[in-house]
Amino acid sequence: MEAEQTEIPEVLLIKPAVYGDERGYFKETFHQQRYSELGIERNFVQDNVSFSSRGVLRGLHYQWPNPQGKLLYVLQGEIFDVAVDIRADSPTFGRWVGRFLSSENHHQLWIPEGFAHGFLVTSDTALITYKCTDLYHPADEGCVQWDDPAIGIDWPLDRIEGAPSLSGKDQQGKSLADSALKI
Repeated sequence: MEAEQTEIPEVLLIKPAVYGDERGYFKETFHQQRYSELGIERNFVQDNVSFSSRGVLRGLHYQWPNPQGKLLYVLQGEIFDVAVDIRADSPTFGRWVGRFLSSENHHQLWIPEGFAHGFLVTSDTALITYKCTDLYHPADEGCVQWDDPAIGIDWPLDRIEGAPSLSGKDQQGKSLADSALKI
């Protein structure tokens, strides 16, 4: 397993070892001791699965005051996955990291607590799974505007047809300034 720091040091791109042959492949998606050695010393309490079609953009979601760290990877398809630092007192406040995750590259993204998270599906469909460090609390959920010019995410919109497909909730996302977390 390899891990790379991204432009925001707390966000890690993890490349699990994949053992394959003509029959298929095997990979370990989580091993507490190995991930702890990377600095991910968290107790994961909930696993989620998300299925979406090309052009679906989910996010940018966060929870407060019960934030969730997320370890995310793609089981089928490809997404452009994004983490935005929304911790008001952070030296990387308002900065974002984006990486392509796919069932072909097997990469994972570790997104710690205090970040907004979103993704754009760039394949026909995508099946995503993620481990969370806290339970989902509907009353704590917030959403940052996916195209907030203060953040300036360079979404790969050339990989979809037309505008991204957003939920009603995601269409109502707030600005970065209105979403900053006082941690």
